Amino acid sequence: MSERKVSAHPEATIADSEYSLADIERKRARPGRWVAFILAALLSILLPYGVGRTMAIHHTAGVLRIVSSMDPKGIALISWTVTLVAFAALGMSIIESSSWFWRIVFLLGLAAEQLIAGLCLLKFNFWYGTYVVYQQSAVLANAANLGILAGGLAVAVFAVVFVAILIGIKKDSPLNVLTHSWSALSMFFVIELAAILIVLYGGLIN
Repeated sequence: MSERKVSAHPEATIADSEYSLADIERKRARPGRWVAFILAALLSILLPYGVGRTMAIHHTAGVLRIVSSMDPKGIALISWTVTLVAFAALGMSIIESSSWFWRIVFLLGLAAEQLIAGLCLLKFNFWYGTYVVYQQSAVLANAANLGILAGGLAVAVFAVVFVAILIGIKKDSPLNVLTHSWSALSMFFVIELAAILIVLYGGLIN
């Protein structure tokens, strides 16, 4: 009866690693960068809003001198655009998760949006505050606030619709294409456009 030859390796061909799989994944994730990003996002919210609010209260005449010649609808469009850029960049940073370009754009857009919100005293009930500070020119601040709210509410509507599609539509349905990244982004822009059109032509700015 013939004996089978079994190959043997006297030495291991793969060197032992001192890192576990969890350590490797943690190193790839680079948590330090994410902590820095979260801190930068918090600063982009708090610092610009505080600066804008201080300017609105203590340098009201200077603020009005800059924006008094602008049309309220134009101001609403500007604030909505800034908000849209911030949220779109956030969405792109999720789609292109390996790139930090969109995260930087998001931080810049968020800072600009918060600066406008501070200048226009945006809060839950901003109508009274803007009138106290800006008097007859409060319509300009209100228009900017409505533009920001339009952008934010459109994001909320999109989130509800997108989750409903994920839950209610089967994977083999033709409508499942709406869950794809670029289709979802297109739907997001359509909802955003509808929101700003309601603000501009729905009689909210007066």
